[in-house]
Amino acid sequence: MSGFSPNYTHKTGGAGALLTIAFRNIFRNARRTMFCVIAVGAAVFFIIFYSSLIGGMLASMREAVYVFELGHVRAVSAAYEAETEYNPVQYPVAEGKSLEAVLASIRAIPEVRAAFPRISAYATLQETSIKHAALWGLNMAEEAAANHFNLTDRNNGLVEGRYPEPHANECAVGARFAEKAGLGIGDTIPLKTLSAQFSDKLFEPVITGIFRFDYAKADGETIILDFKRLQRLLSLGDAAQQIVVYGHSPTQSGPIAAALAGILNSGDVITRWEEQYWIVLMDAYQPLYYAMYLVFLVVACLLIVNTITMIIHERIKEIGMMGSLGMTRAEIVRVFFFESVFLAMAGATAGLVLGGLLTGIGQFFPVRWTGMMGGESAFAQIPAASAIFFAFSPAGLLKSWCMGVAVASLFTLIPSLKSAFVEPVEALRR
Repeated sequence: MSGFSPNYTHKTGGAGALLTIAFRNIFRNARRTMFCVIAVGAAVFFIIFYSSLIGGMLASMREAVYVFELGHVRAVSAAYEAETEYNPVQYPVAEGKSLEAVLASIRAIPEVRAAFPRISAYATLQETSIKHAALWGLNMAEEAAANHFNLTDRNNGLVEGRYPEPHANECAVGARFAEKAGLGIGDTIPLKTLSAQFSDKLFEPVITGIFRFDYAKADGETIILDFKRLQRLLSLGDAAQQIVVYGHSPTQSGPIAAALAGILNSGDVITRWEEQYWIVLMDAYQPLYYAMYLVFLVVACLLIVNTITMIIHERIKEIGMMGSLGMTRAEIVRVFFFESVFLAMAGATAGLVLGGLLTGIGQFFPVRWTGMMGGESAFAQIPAASAIFFAFSPAGLLKSWCMGVAVASLFTLIPSLKSAFVEPVEALRR
């Protein structure tokens, strides 16, 4: 019996001797050991794969919320918040205060990296196959310098032409919008929208740019105009419908929101990015993700449990010899438990290496998942890019490895305890 040393005695042995015996035992049946390693390795690999994929999806969703929805913190009036689905323009934020003074005070907050005024409105289109669109008034040059608007290629998203000049009667449209409407650079778009004074505003901006943000909602239905131009068209005077604020880190949204409360009107509504509907929903699913990971581990652990049980049955005489040479029941249990831990560690390490390599490489190459989810139209209302990157995290790899080893070891404790109830004399008779 190559895995058991006859020189072992209770007096001279110790934890080191038990570990040595357990380590040698894993090489006694290479095929059985390989099955256990593959089972745990596959489970840990899938945990790393899916956690990185879901992590990448969440990261994409958060960035879309930062850039297109709320910034890290967004401020609007209470009346606007109550009717937000209609994008009303007659309810400016910080009403009665100078917009420039408010922005200057916000930008002076130590945690603030940038702050921008924005306007969102709906428009009716004429003479095109698309009848409705969303108008987006931005200081595009400043905002593009602060954020990547293309969520996949990490740039300003412009694929043709240029963005509108300040105060000019110009616009930029999404690539999918331009394709569906049959429009290009130099064409005009007849638009009708409703001003803050409830009067119809008709205008025909010239298309100077086409963008692709890799964000279905923006690429398919958004028309970007200069903020000052749209502000004047909608009769907003010196006001803005929204103010979006970016911190040096998303985690600074709390201090920024607290500081904004002292700058804006008491009735204005301040929303942090963590409070966005889809972010709250996905965070609520976190326990479900972990439950899914545990299912992979439990299935893999059942193979180890079965293997350890077979080992105990096959080596019943060896267990009897261990007992007759002075090993206590606790020490016999520890030998088999250590053996299962070694198998779990080997499998978890193999899964970690494969999963780490895949996600490490995958963080540089986008995975397009619109085809798997029903096409880009399925993403029209979801704040996420149509392509995501794996979220590579050394801490996540270590957590997955520890989870694999801990769960696999825990599951093999019961069959290991079975070895303690084998009577040495009865075992040697078999």
